[in-house]
Amino acid sequence: MVVPAERLPGWVERFGGRHGRLSWTAPDQSVTEVHAADGAAAILLWPLPGQPVTDPHGLAARCLAAEPRNVVLVRRGGWAVGTALGSELALSRCGTRYVQGKTKAGGWSQQRYARRRAQQADSLLDAAEGGVREVLAGTTGPVVLGGDRALLDRLLRQLADTDVPARVVPRRLDVPDPRLRVLRRAVVDAGAVYIDLNELA
Repeated sequence: MVVPAERLPGWVERFGGRHGRLSWTAPDQSVTEVHAADGAAAILLWPLPGQPVTDPHGLAARCLAAEPRNVVLVRRGGWAVGTALGSELALSRCGTRYVQGKTKAGGWSQQRYARRRAQQADSLLDAAEGGVREVLAGTTGPVVLGGDRALLDRLLRQLADTDVPARVVPRRLDVPDPRLRVLRRAVVDAGAVYIDLNELA
């Protein structure tokens, strides 16, 4: 299951209410294990780097901290980039571009469509690159990507002279064509915590 970070303290409190006294361990910065008296267990997988969480106070502090989040979304229908403190966007840019899908036409037509598709993709990525350079310049914190993996990989290569590729975290978001409302949702999802429960939970 996936729980927004700001709702996690309440979720853990209810988990303890159902299963009894909780004990906490943190194998590393990205994982917190919560074990209950009745054998139920929840593994919290944190999406972004942060302090290890080993008790409810640390949990609340980490969930409620307004940590920087940077999100870059690219799909064939457009792009969006935003920087946020917590789940609130501070600055964003979005754009739409059309990149034609593959065609079943053969021969000369197929080559012509392929050239057009490549030009459209180049235009999309150039616009997205400009947005990333504008919005993320001078920012800190991790960068979460979402959308088309091949386009995102190309975009990161175009940004090789910046620190953006080095700040990218493993989590990738699955998003529809980027628009402002999609970006706002992605900022929340970028900070959401994945929870694995054992069979007793």
